[in-house]
Amino acid sequence: MSKESSFDIVSKVDLAEVANAINIAMKEIKTRYDFKGSKSDISLEKDELVLISDDEFKLEQLKDVLIGKLIKRGVATKNIQYGKIEPASGGTVRQRAKLVQGIDKENAKKINTIIKNTGLKVKSQVQDDQIRVSGKSKDDLQKVIAAIREADLPIEVQFVNYR
Repeated sequence: MSKESSFDIVSKVDLAEVANAINIAMKEIKTRYDFKGSKSDISLEKDELVLISDDEFKLEQLKDVLIGKLIKRGVATKNIQYGKIEPASGGTVRQRAKLVQGIDKENAKKINTIIKNTGLKVKSQVQDDQIRVSGKSKDDLQKVIAAIREADLPIEVQFVNYR
């Protein structure tokens, strides 16, 4: 049994689930009394959320509703990076939130450090925006997954292609 096993560490946001969460959040906002007559809106433009509301307070409420719906749909909220609040047309405020897809170099280094610190006989290599971890023992790979899950990373990661 000298065949190596491997898995990939990725960081992806399911855009279909994000769109579903936005639709559900907008339905709730249309029926809420505190949003009656409000110009609040959430939209998805490529890999960016755009939140628009009357003022900063309502924008925060809008964000809370959206985050609740995203969590219910199983979307990682760690992968959302909010921009600054800026004035928009019609006396409203706008905030853009980028949906982070893939693992950047800085987080890849952190993950590789976690893997090295386990002391297990596994190899890890960065491939574009994902990390491939391989080793002879499937038990070692399971321990690596457990170590990464325990680590407090700034992005949400998934483990795919386990073979």
